[in-house]
Amino acid sequence: MKVWFRRALWALASALVVLVGISGLYAYKALPTLDGTAQAPGLRAETTVARDAADITHIFAQSPRDAWYALGRVHAQERGWQLELQRRTMHGELSAVLGDATVGTDRLMRTLGILRAARRQLEGLPADTREALQAYADGINDFHAHAGQALSPEFLVLRTRPGVWQPEDSVGWALMMALDLGGNWGTEFARLAAAQVLDNERLWQLFPPYPGEAPAITLDLPALYHRLGVFRPLATAQAAPAPATDSLRAWSDAVVAHAGNVDGRGSNNWVVAGSHTTTGKPLLANDPHLGLNAPALWYFARLHAPGLDVIGATLPGMPFVVLGRTAGAAWAFTNTGPDVQDLYLEQIDPQDATRYRTPEGWTAFETRTETIAVRGGPDITHTVRTTRNGPVLSDAQPQHGRVIDTSRYVLALRWSALDDDNQTVLAGFRMNAAQTVQELIDAGAYHHSPMQSVLMADTAGAVAFRAFGKVPLRGQDNDIRGIAPAPGWMDRYAWTGWLPYADTPQSTVPDGWYATANQRVTPPDYPYFIGQDWAVPYRQERIESLLGATTRHDVASMRAIQADIVSLATRRLMPHLHEARSDHPLAEAAHQELAGFDGTMGADAAAPLIFAAWADELARGMVVPRLGEARFALLYGRRNFRQTVEHALETNDAWWCAPAGCAAHTGAALTRALERLQARYGDDVHAWRWGEAHAALSTHRPFGNVAALAPLFDVRVDAGGDGYTINVGQYNLTGEEPFATRHAASLRAIYDLSDGGQSRFIYQTGQSGLVFSSRYRDMREPWAAVQYRPLRMPAAPDDQATDWAHVQRLTP
Repeated sequence: MKVWFRRALWALASALVVLVGISGLYAYKALPTLDGTAQAPGLRAETTVARDAADITHIFAQSPRDAWYALGRVHAQERGWQLELQRRTMHGELSAVLGDATVGTDRLMRTLGILRAARRQLEGLPADTREALQAYADGINDFHAHAGQALSPEFLVLRTRPGVWQPEDSVGWALMMALDLGGNWGTEFARLAAAQVLDNERLWQLFPPYPGEAPAITLDLPALYHRLGVFRPLATAQAAPAPATDSLRAWSDAVVAHAGNVDGRGSNNWVVAGSHTTTGKPLLANDPHLGLNAPALWYFARLHAPGLDVIGATLPGMPFVVLGRTAGAAWAFTNTGPDVQDLYLEQIDPQDATRYRTPEGWTAFETRTETIAVRGGPDITHTVRTTRNGPVLSDAQPQHGRVIDTSRYVLALRWSALDDDNQTVLAGFRMNAAQTVQELIDAGAYHHSPMQSVLMADTAGAVAFRAFGKVPLRGQDNDIRGIAPAPGWMDRYAWTGWLPYADTPQSTVPDGWYATANQRVTPPDYPYFIGQDWAVPYRQERIESLLGATTRHDVASMRAIQADIVSLATRRLMPHLHEARSDHPLAEAAHQELAGFDGTMGADAAAPLIFAAWADELARGMVVPRLGEARFALLYGRRNFRQTVEHALETNDAWWCAPAGCAAHTGAALTRALERLQARYGDDVHAWRWGEAHAALSTHRPFGNVAALAPLFDVRVDAGGDGYTINVGQYNLTGEEPFATRHAASLRAIYDLSDGGQSRFIYQTGQSGLVFSSRYRDMREPWAAVQYRPLRMPAAPDDQATDWAHVQRLTP
């Protein structure tokens, strides 16, 4: 027995050694080759790809065409799965590899027609831009065909291979970014859903206008919708949606449900003129706030060729630097947030469901059939209906049917980004060649969607703010103005034209600095209405105060502002938390932690966690009774109703604070919050940490949704801040980790325009998209600590002053 047992152990050990050896060999083969010489058949001349000590990829090519080709090759080499996931997402082909869990996302993409629009827009681009997109696509496809690098584990586990990347896919990815950044259909639907149970006054308290402004419209929206008979019977509408059956399905559902804008999402940028810096030259800072993914959305690279020298953040899927600088100029984006999407109620002919109402009478829906392949199941046939206003969104958004009576009405979407004249990718190419602020402004004329608040600076000392993008105009008789769904059969709700580029919001920065943080950027006397749902200006006000606190700024002061975690929104509600009374046994310890808390949302403190849990419970306690559980669940997470709570407490509003009053609500919310936190973090309040609950979670798709794989593929790091701090940490308030940071600074950059000035950057994961690589998460800790890597532009790959980590020669 002992002999056989020993033999069995040896056999098992041998098998494990072989398995480890095979795994190690596979991991080695999957890692990119970064040194030596490699053939790249699509090149026209030798090109060098050099990685510096900051792990920025520098491409030295003999023509811009070869630089774009090489960037495609690098993106395929480092981010192959990311490209494939993006391609499948915008094509509506996720379910072919992920199964029925992602059918909802595929339906939405097919309904919007992302790739159909991209193909039309590609045809309208200049020939040189189409050639650049083709060169980039060739670089991706040639790498997969010829490089010999083993596919990353995502491909092996899912038993698939990279698809062919086409030029229209790059145009499509620009549309996907516009979908993420430029939408407000979610807000319109939220107003519609709430209008079933709230009167007009309370509706505007739940979705308030910008601080200091009156509501954009006087029309009684609830009365309009009830008169039209839009809603399902209330008992039916209140039925809770079916829960997602697995985490992958939950992710897909979130993509569908959360399309459009979300409370608290945004970005920061600010520019300081040379008159207020220590060098006499401008400084520019940027931290765009986006969903956190692993690998990150960005890949830092430099393109160097005759007539082209630019460095910064590229998007895998696009062949140019999206955010960065040239030798002469730098630029930074935040989302302007104008209303470029309108939902239209389309009335269905009661005698013929294939027709809808127009000003001229009933007319047939345009239809097309989409076939969605589903792994492990039969294909699904999806019929896309289109009206004169756009695709019928409610056919792909199941939450719409929980609110409106879809046998009588459907919701169609008019979205500017889908228009054929969208040339946003052309703007990107032109900006990469700009050397002055004026050249950046000229390039911005081609930018279409999403509108961006662009701050610019150049080495000559010029600084400027300008909004790049197209915004629709609405007629004087449009009494809804895009705020909520409008009757689609009435011509007065159609768009009447476009905001001229010469009239977009702009400034020459006369006061020495300028900051945008998704606040309203139009002056009080601005003659055009372009929307009202701007971000509450807490971040912008804090940035302005810190800029004004220093006479002469330098890179260190810019870094201090980007690191700031003081929440003005928390300060506003703190007096009410101090006054909250609870008989929970941990209440005294909680108040001890809160004593002296000034709204600094530090990762190592308990007070921010207590506050966040209390604010969450307070919103639930005050809003759920007014909306109902199901309707609240439909909207919460997208928006946190913080302004509603502020209004109710500061005015002691008896309606929102019913039945026992606001003091009772604050106390009961504290009790519930402490019960939650005790169950999760234990009895020692003083050991609770905001950073643990609020960890920045960069989620891998799809393996972040697989419990056994998530710890390996996700990237997690403790983080401070909240949704209102400059160093932002937006959380969803839903799911198993309601306070985890899901949306934060997707990168930080500081551009120094002085002679020899050193620009800096960082983001939250690493350059490599391969989980085995040491470069997969190596920026995580510096990002959390608001540290940076240098952003340098060496003259050549043989520059002796540069410590190159890797150098590879690519030959045709």
